[in-house]
Amino acid sequence: MASQALNYVFGVSRSLTGRSWRWRGGNMQLGAGIGTGTDIVDQLLIARGVERDDIDRHRNPTLRDFLPDPSAFRDMDIAAERISQAVLANERITVYGDYDVDGATSSALLIRLLRDLGVEAGYYIPDRLLEGYGPSGEALVRLGEQGSTLVITVDCGAMAHEALAMAHDAGIDVIVVDHHKCAAELPKAVALVNPNRLDEDDLASSHGHLAAVGVAFLLGVALVRTLRERGYFEKRQAPDLFGLLDLVALGTVADVAALHGLNRAFVAQGLKVMARRNNIGMSALIDASRLKRAPGCSDLGFALGPRINAGGRVGESTLGVRLLTTRNEDEARDIAAQLSTLNEERRDIEAEVQSAAEDQLAGQHNRAVHILHGENWHPGVIGIVAGRIKEKTGKPALVIAVDGATGQGKGSGRSIAGVDLGAVIIRARDEGFLLAGGGHAMAAGLTVSVDKLDAFSEWLDETLEAQVAKACLKQEMLLDIAVAPGGLVPDLVEALDSGGPYGVGWPGPRVAVGPVRLVKCDIVGTDHVRLIAAGDDGRSFKGIAFRAAESEMGQSLLHASQGRKLWLAGRIKIDDWGSRPQAELHLEDAAWAD
Repeated sequence: MASQALNYVFGVSRSLTGRSWRWRGGNMQLGAGIGTGTDIVDQLLIARGVERDDIDRHRNPTLRDFLPDPSAFRDMDIAAERISQAVLANERITVYGDYDVDGATSSALLIRLLRDLGVEAGYYIPDRLLEGYGPSGEALVRLGEQGSTLVITVDCGAMAHEALAMAHDAGIDVIVVDHHKCAAELPKAVALVNPNRLDEDDLASSHGHLAAVGVAFLLGVALVRTLRERGYFEKRQAPDLFGLLDLVALGTVADVAALHGLNRAFVAQGLKVMARRNNIGMSALIDASRLKRAPGCSDLGFALGPRINAGGRVGESTLGVRLLTTRNEDEARDIAAQLSTLNEERRDIEAEVQSAAEDQLAGQHNRAVHILHGENWHPGVIGIVAGRIKEKTGKPALVIAVDGATGQGKGSGRSIAGVDLGAVIIRARDEGFLLAGGGHAMAAGLTVSVDKLDAFSEWLDETLEAQVAKACLKQEMLLDIAVAPGGLVPDLVEALDSGGPYGVGWPGPRVAVGPVRLVKCDIVGTDHVRLIAAGDDGRSFKGIAFRAAESEMGQSLLHASQGRKLWLAGRIKIDDWGSRPQAELHLEDAAWAD
């Protein structure tokens, strides 16, 4: 037992959030110095699984080093060939996208690419409330009747068997570009490009973490190559595929895709494209988000993405695509402002549903999966609320908006590492508990009859109980670096940022600071805990724990005696509100040091 305790960082076997503290990689206790940036970045990369002889490639991820041959994916060449035929014959093409950020960016990418190829493609984005997720047969047939001979679905369609069968019978060619889980039987389509097809080989399936916009970019590469082979660019300029990477970066981060391998290259290079602000709509979105600098990776997830999502959640589903494809600056400013207003409305609606959902949590302490439902809950915010509940409880959560008129509920779920929610939702659908359902490991959607809700809840809890218990036992706070308060400086933030971009699958560095005593601790905003901590080295720093006032950690900090010492852990950011930049700790965990 003693040797096992030595594996805990600073002996913390149970923190104030109930986690043990471990080193992610090697022990980097830097004290008040920051060492060299190169040494720190190398250690961060190694701790995230990079081999020593592959460090250079990962320090500056580029498409040249990470982009696979698109032909490695099943149906990719078939899809590229069919689209090239449509381009050469000037056929009417419609892009059918989902209403979230990944769907909007995927749609915008193909529309802009086809425009550069001389084809003005149309788009169709279903209404979340009236039509729901995915292509409908009626909509596809209607597009055919209106003259579209080719429809490309993006971020949807992998499980749309009935809808695609209707399109097939109506003589409409459909190409599916998706990344959601597939069944063994594929829907009828000219081509289905999806790295998560069950029949993909190892190279293609290793890219199953791509967002749909990443798959769409690969299709764009294959399409341009096919047209070049046909001599299409002998008398016209080839499109700038790299100029579309800002869309790929936004969709990838906002869809919470794992940021390793190709996705890191997409985001790293896409942020550079975004900084040039050549996309009128993206530029207006940045301005509406009140960013005074070039966007960083976190801005895509917390500032730009939510505004695009707000259109599909509580407003008009086409706003995102219209913004990202417009050629008119005035229109771009108007749409961006409208999305910002809708985002504020979304926050208010989300708060109401969040409160109602949390009221139901009291009776579910023994549940492996929290399933919360209510009538009149807005379907546009249930995914966000599910994510909040998951973060609060550390367990998978499903939030279901019930329509009393139809007797059906639309649900959205978020999972934890080690529990594949998408797979079990597909299984529940196949076993008759759900009317529809699908997704991926960390997120899923479903439709359920209210009269089967209790049976489904019991079945899901029993099915996932062992997986959730195992995953919860492994809950750890993985730390990268430990410093004394004097080492918490802007230079350290810059050194750590060099190992980015960070996100799911490539977690941002966590820093432990201490031991410290709290000089001040209070609540700011709704329920954020703000603090000033000082160490034995005589240096102090600011910290903040977001949405933590009611948590065990927040209460412990607020009521801690001033003399008692703590270790604090979290991510450090630059606070540039004052006369000179300072490092600030965004607190995620804490533990008593005595």
